Amino acid sequence: MTSSKDVLQRADAEDVELIRVVFVNNSGVPRGRVVDRESLPTVLADGANVTHAMQSFNALDRLTPEGRFGPAGEVRVVPDPETFTVLPYADRTALMLADLHDLDGEPWAAGPRAQLRRYLDELAAEGYAPELAYESEFYYTRTDEDGESVPLDDSTCFSTAGMRSAHDVVLDTVDALKEQGMGLSAYYPEYGPGQQELVTDHGTGVAAADDHVRFLETVRAVAADHGIDATFRPKPFPKCPGTGCHIHLSLWRDGENVLHDPDADGPYPLSAAGRHFVGGLLEHAPALVAVTAPTVESYDRLAPGMWSSAYTCWGEDNREAAVRVPSVSRSAPAATTRVEFKPADNTTNPYLAQLALVAAGMDGIERELDPGEPLNRDPADVDEAQLAARGIERLPSTLAAALDAFAEDDVLRAAMGEALFGSYLEVKRSEWTMSADDDGEWESDYLDRAF
Repeated sequence: MTSSKDVLQRADAEDVELIRVVFVNNSGVPRGRVVDRESLPTVLADGANVTHAMQSFNALDRLTPEGRFGPAGEVRVVPDPETFTVLPYADRTALMLADLHDLDGEPWAAGPRAQLRRYLDELAAEGYAPELAYESEFYYTRTDEDGESVPLDDSTCFSTAGMRSAHDVVLDTVDALKEQGMGLSAYYPEYGPGQQELVTDHGTGVAAADDHVRFLETVRAVAADHGIDATFRPKPFPKCPGTGCHIHLSLWRDGENVLHDPDADGPYPLSAAGRHFVGGLLEHAPALVAVTAPTVESYDRLAPGMWSSAYTCWGEDNREAAVRVPSVSRSAPAATTRVEFKPADNTTNPYLAQLALVAAGMDGIERELDPGEPLNRDPADVDEAQLAARGIERLPSTLAAALDAFAEDDVLRAAMGEALFGSYLEVKRSEWTMSADDDGEWESDYLDRAF
């Protein structure tokens, strides 16, 4: 375990002068304070002050009207010593992920990272630990002669042309990720021109979400160093494929993968508990997307034929299903049995996404929810009557509809706690109200500033 003393010694050894103390609020935007080496001991002990209204700031960078956290009141941003990371892309600078604490020094009930930690501690008391990987896509972009942001190249899906055009920036990004302790799990040019997918190794619990925040920061910073931009918006270009952040999950107990059936043959050895976990994800999917696809633009991507899923079904390697069960590695089936939640993108708060997904899956295990038989075809090509007979529904098509489902989900409310659940709902409803006109038409260019 890393102590505050360890952090101070390493800061001195690495000649670190500035430390970015970062948290992610309800908007999904990484925010924080910067402190210098001289003030670091005090910040490690007591935290840095910040208005509690930050938890009511939305993705438009506006304070939620009539939100529960206004101008009067403070919390403390308390860095986690375990997360001290020297940044390879910023001179003499480190980053630390932080929890939000109240003025009594206790984890704040509306703080996403602290609430995830609380929930995982409760699971750990029963022997459970989730492992996750955030499978992130993004576009490299450039500014054209008209001053417009356009994709970096015209490459096609998985093409070597995309590998060549982005080689230098990708290589530097991979180096920077590895310097921060994140190994490369997969890399390839994605479906859209200039679109890339980099996947780091999976992690356990809070650490997995921490790594995703570091990943997003690294991709943007290294791209800027190369004179280009990186955007994580769900649908930055109307005529190009959307950008997702598929979340892979497994659940472990006493060193064994709960989702894996050791007696099963074939490439999809999902256990009975694994099926129930899938059942929980599907049961709560309409509410879950309010967390995993949390901006107005997210729903331009969650449509049939987008390979991002639009229906509450599951399938074996079905990339149009909300829950995909990937085929396992033949040499390590127990280690690679997992589920993938596809209707997710990079505008999500990774701490809230993990909390909501694990809570939904655990509800499925506790209630032994049956997901039915896997659907191994495109649900958009299935007759509506057949879908209805199997209990398969269209996912919400707008953020407003997803938030209505979220508001009625008692499992997610209990897992998040009222302060976090209620403030999140307020923030996201304010984003919908501020983005959409009376006819439900929305505008989302403001996401360029945030993602």
